[in-house]
Amino acid sequence: MSIHSFDTSRYGIQKSIWTRLTARDSLARRLDWTLVLAAFALCALGSLLVWSATRNRTQLTGGETHQFLIKHLANTGIGIALAIGVLWLGHRRLRSAMPVLYGSSLVLVALVYTPVGATINGERAWLNLGGGFFLQPSEFAKVTIIIAMAVVLSAKVDASDRVHPDHRTVLQALCLAALPIGIVADLGQVMVMAVIVLGVLLASGASNRWIIGLVSLGIGGAITVWMLDLLDEYQLNRFAAFANPALDPAGVGYNTNQARIAIGSGGLTGKGLFEGTQTTGQFVPEQQTDFIFTVAGEELGFLGGGLIILLLGVVLYRACRIAMEATDLYSTIVAAGIIAWFAFQSFENIGMALGIMPVAGLPLPFVSYGGTSMFAVWIAIGLLQSIRIQRPLSA
Repeated sequence: MSIHSFDTSRYGIQKSIWTRLTARDSLARRLDWTLVLAAFALCALGSLLVWSATRNRTQLTGGETHQFLIKHLANTGIGIALAIGVLWLGHRRLRSAMPVLYGSSLVLVALVYTPVGATINGERAWLNLGGGFFLQPSEFAKVTIIIAMAVVLSAKVDASDRVHPDHRTVLQALCLAALPIGIVADLGQVMVMAVIVLGVLLASGASNRWIIGLVSLGIGGAITVWMLDLLDEYQLNRFAAFANPALDPAGVGYNTNQARIAIGSGGLTGKGLFEGTQTTGQFVPEQQTDFIFTVAGEELGFLGGGLIILLLGVVLYRACRIAMEATDLYSTIVAAGIIAWFAFQSFENIGMALGIMPVAGLPLPFVSYGGTSMFAVWIAIGLLQSIRIQRPLSA
């Protein structure tokens, strides 16, 4: 049976999507290859940095120096496969599947508080799947928050019933976001989700009063949490170390102190890959995940760290282009939510390594070791590419 005689309707595949995916020349021209190559380059750099950070840590690897490198490459491969799957399905088909995706995400986030939940580095944010495999549902919740809010906020606008979302629509979208945010106990992930919500609202054209109100509410809530001493001790220690870098350098300030030493010792060109004394000596904790940027700073220097920032900038720039060229509000909001997510999480991760942001336990997109985070960022790339290929070629 030829492709042209294949009955797409029988299998529920939209003809427009099937045509794009089978017409190789058309799909190749529509893909944003700059975005793809920048993401690939970040993953490649991340693989080298993860390998350098873990090859001497026998307590983690059990003497298998390539263990984390192999896992990181496998996670990247799975992430790319998920991106291809999302591209094949199309972001518009995911729109219709939003109730299922949203409900599944809530269930996964809630399971963290059951016996299968696991606490790592003080955060109860993981599911123990057995065999040394852990899943962090809050990473997938970022994607579902973006899609759910985009569906609600764009419905009347894309149907030409309104120019901008009305107050009732905005409130409904905020309620959808509030459920997973309220369940997640990871402060860092909550911060990212809050920024995603703001980015989505800005892109939707919602009234500025909502933005101002949410920012004011966030500031007031943070002050209240601090005054009522509702944060855990390890969270208070992180903020204390950020406010006073000289505070207890052998205790609560140890991580950030060692991170700055590692980055500062790299100079312009670095000490060379696998030659970093701070990295080899295992002075920086969680160096393959939260503090991966310190490996780049020490071993690749200012130029290597600058290259990572440049590549992240390319990803964000291309995502902005995709958002601006989108032909409907739903697509624009999805792209904007991803931009807000990537931008804030990158700034927070690099900022905490440099000592200009509090430690929040967030991975560096595409670079840090971590399965769920890698899966989520590549799903986001798949969404961006789906938006890109469904715009007119003349756009």
